[in-house]
Amino acid sequence: MLKPAAIFFDLDGTLIDSAPDLGSAADKMRRDRGMSSLPDALYRPMAGAGARGMLKVAFNMTPEHADFLAYREEFFANYEASIGAADARTFAFAGIDGMLRSLEVRDILWGIVTNKSRRFTDPLVAHMQELNGACAVVSGDTTPYAKPHPAPLQEAYRLANTSLASQSARGLQASDCWYLGDDKRDIEAGRAAGMTTVAVTWGYEGEHELATWNADHVLHQPADLLALLDLLS
Repeated sequence: MLKPAAIFFDLDGTLIDSAPDLGSAADKMRRDRGMSSLPDALYRPMAGAGARGMLKVAFNMTPEHADFLAYREEFFANYEASIGAADARTFAFAGIDGMLRSLEVRDILWGIVTNKSRRFTDPLVAHMQELNGACAVVSGDTTPYAKPHPAPLQEAYRLANTSLASQSARGLQASDCWYLGDDKRDIEAGRAAGMTTVAVTWGYEGEHELATWNADHVLHQPADLLALLDLLS
């Protein structure tokens, strides 16, 4: 296995912990309806599923429900209002900033590939200083498909090619890239795109057991990525 030229990351649950603000957006909907508040611990495991996961926890509501679209838009409005707010509780996981800066020192490009829509991704990335420097930011609606389809990752390394002037004439290939994520669909997307896949355990891990993901590597803290790269140097 060769040292990667570019490493792409999932956003929620991999680079940032957005579960508190996602849960708060759904819980506000409960309180606005005179319902009791639920603890953050109930929302957290489903944070990676976005509105679908939060509405399932808050109201036991699935996308088939007649009111799902209206509830989802209300949830979106609540969450959007939290981005950059003084009381926002979204933050980069411990060690992420140092890890990203170390990649830059090593001349390894890094980018973000998320299923979060641009409506939320762009202001969030702009607001969080730790996320400055990404060679590509691909959201769930940047391409016609979302993960686990490989299209978002293919778009990411297409964008990264424009940043990699020192790469050989063949350009950046999927095999030059790694993808890190905290959900099975991240690993499925990376594998489908032809990238080395890396599962991280500090995020939400979603609905599927880690053992079923079949990732090439598993990391337990951000510093583990740097240690793995050192083994390939």
